[in-house]
Amino acid sequence: MEAAKQSLKAVGDPILTIERLEISFGGHAVVRDVDLELRQGEILALVGESGSGKSMIGRAILGLLPEGGRASQGRICFAGHEITAPTSAEELRLLRGSSIGLIFQEPLSSLNPTMKIGEQMFEAMRLHTDLSETEIRERALDMLRQVRLDRPEALLNRYPHEFSGGMRQRIMIASVMMLKPRLLIADEPTTALDAVVQREVLDIMEDLARANGTSVLLISHDLAVVARYAERVAVMEKGDLVETGPTRDVLAAPQHDYTRKLLAAAQLGTPNPIAGQAGEPLLAVENLHVDFIEKGFLGLFGGTTHHAVRGVSLTIGRGEAVGLVGESGSGKSTIGRAICNLTPKAGGRVIYEGTDLAECSAQAEQRLRRRIRVVFQDPFSSLNPRMRIGRIVREGLRHDKSLSEAERTEAVGEMLESVGLERDMAERFPHALSGGQRQRVAIARALIAKPDLIIADEPVSALDVTIQAQILELFKKLQGEYGFACLFISHDLHIVEQLCARLYVLNNGRIMEEATTEALFGAPSHPYTRRLLSASPRLERGEQGLHLAASDLPDAPDTGHVFFDATEADALYRLVDLGDGHRIALRAST
Repeated sequence: MEAAKQSLKAVGDPILTIERLEISFGGHAVVRDVDLELRQGEILALVGESGSGKSMIGRAILGLLPEGGRASQGRICFAGHEITAPTSAEELRLLRGSSIGLIFQEPLSSLNPTMKIGEQMFEAMRLHTDLSETEIRERALDMLRQVRLDRPEALLNRYPHEFSGGMRQRIMIASVMMLKPRLLIADEPTTALDAVVQREVLDIMEDLARANGTSVLLISHDLAVVARYAERVAVMEKGDLVETGPTRDVLAAPQHDYTRKLLAAAQLGTPNPIAGQAGEPLLAVENLHVDFIEKGFLGLFGGTTHHAVRGVSLTIGRGEAVGLVGESGSGKSTIGRAICNLTPKAGGRVIYEGTDLAECSAQAEQRLRRRIRVVFQDPFSSLNPRMRIGRIVREGLRHDKSLSEAERTEAVGEMLESVGLERDMAERFPHALSGGQRQRVAIARALIAKPDLIIADEPVSALDVTIQAQILELFKKLQGEYGFACLFISHDLHIVEQLCARLYVLNNGRIMEEATTEALFGAPSHPYTRRLLSASPRLERGEQGLHLAASDLPDAPDTGHVFFDATEADALYRLVDLGDGHRIALRAST
């Protein structure tokens, strides 16, 4: 399917032309001398790391540059009209809605939380068309069906917060495509989504764009995604356009050093699973249950119990890296938080070094839990913005009364150097660091107390591919130096493949498959695991250079049983051992 998409050629005339564009803030140019052309019906990808200027170009096309920003040189022409020429605010506003659509990375920030979905969808149609209310409603319902949302009549009366991230992004696509724009700017539209939902959303966006003849400017840092969907690619580095060309040609034979660097990072490298020591596990989770209560009207009446984790058992050996993977909402982060006692358990046991943490004294439990540290997904929200970096890292030593002030300062400096940061960064605040640097600080804070176990909850999902590769290499290096065990939580199987010796695949609060990493990738058995693997695009090297790897998987082994589906009743679930620790969820006999 991907090969067929790559063979498509845009035959239309240019609909968007950018000539020698420069974007400045004050006297500082953040985008310089950019020339681009997008043809009718084409998908063009604009790629680069954070800060490369790709989103600034998308905003300049719409006349939506942040305060202080301006197109200081060059021209942007859309459908024969020069956007950078003096244009009234009213003309630009009409152009944005009727002819140019925009989809942001986080749909919740672009949907009005106080308005029902239906009203938000109707608003643009009332402004830009002469359709009647009945016709507008019918078009909205039809578009919601096209983005594969069930019961669209009911969805119109709900608010944005009532939907998952993937559903909100589908609603945004439906809202934008209702007007059948000639150009769609999709700015990192799926970065915050897991692999399965990402594939569904991008497939929908592509299908609608092809059906309506809409040109798409896809802004992304993910070259594997770009390889799957875009005919051509343009590569940005620190405000400069360094390479453009057909996607297949750029992947196979990149001409610029920066493009080669991006492609090398996107391949992630050779997996290097970290196996643990034999013997009693460091951590054992037995039959863990976690429930959340959704309160009823005004929090006073009724309520619904949501079973977030249902009977999960797992082990982590000393020095071992274990992966816990699944879609958003599968319960994987809840398990990590329950292990750390950040979320209360409804049942089950957490056993650390042979001790049930619920049965030991409070003092003993606290002492044991200090040897478990967490690295969260978003380092900016987990670092106190009012504290300097040195003090943040030093927090990990607050329970160690044996160290003098000088020894603490030295330990912080050594730890910063271990994670690849300069010692003088101890005096900076979090906002002064990049996303990758902040994540290194979070890792330093976790490791300075020399814990036995690190719980890494989506530690690279919010980072560019080049920074992802650096952080993964850092984890490997530090694990070799410190020997800690790690529970690595992620929605991306190809990420955990780099580090983890064993994997648990989670769906709807239950383990669907458990195996060594090699066995799971070599012979994925459960349909849900296979779905995760096939949804994750990846690049591989062949005789003609890099290309998008085929999503076809080897045939699943015939177990003679019926696989358990996460939507089925609890009583039908059982885990069956296929041998060598490879277990799969099957439907229990009734």
